[in-house]
Amino acid sequence: MRCVREGGEVDVAYLDVTDDESVAAALDAATDVFGSIEIVVSNAGDMEPAPAHEADTGRFLQQVNTNLVGAHRLAVTFLGPMIERRRGDLVLVTSLNARLPRPLTGAYNASKSGLEAFGRTLQMELEGTGVRASIVRPGPTFTEMGWSWDPAMIRRCLADWEVWGLLRHHHYLPADSIARAVVDVVSAPRGTHLSLVEVNPEAPIEPAATAEPAEPAASEPAAATDEESS
Repeated sequence: MRCVREGGEVDVAYLDVTDDESVAAALDAATDVFGSIEIVVSNAGDMEPAPAHEADTGRFLQQVNTNLVGAHRLAVTFLGPMIERRRGDLVLVTSLNARLPRPLTGAYNASKSGLEAFGRTLQMELEGTGVRASIVRPGPTFTEMGWSWDPAMIRRCLADWEVWGLLRHHHYLPADSIARAVVDVVSAPRGTHLSLVEVNPEAPIEPAATAEPAEPAASEPAAATDEESS
């Protein structure tokens, strides 16, 4: 594991953000190992594509429960001790879909938009407590999300996203890019708050345009010297 190789300490605990008791147990487990918790990252995500008017209401609710209500459970459970200590960071990982909704992902769009509104609310309410609530907004990122989708739905999503100008190229961020953004946010010195960081994949680099070679100038007859003309 990279963290261990670089000298870090890792402990793994089960956590289901859709379950109050699971979140509370995770806090207890983390506190037993590390003591006071200084940083919490809400990164759980669930997306199942479907036309909004045809989506199963139960599955719609499940996505909202994971993406939005799950973050609220973390905030309720972890923020109190941070506020008492007057320091700490809560990072909410949202999505570019919050700013640019995509067709066929209505529940994901709604929950991630709600998550950003929740984050902005926390930023106002936590001001002056020493606790920072920050938003990291990833663009297209290569993760396991979508691997279980039906291939026909994947093709439909890509086609619709391209029609609406939401798929300019097919480059995706590695997950490490999002992790680095989170580290940057929580590493900001006290007195500095990176309240919103949007991370997008760079487009493929196009080859530099090469200038066409200039045509050689037409040769002109050399001027005759006095000796040649004599």
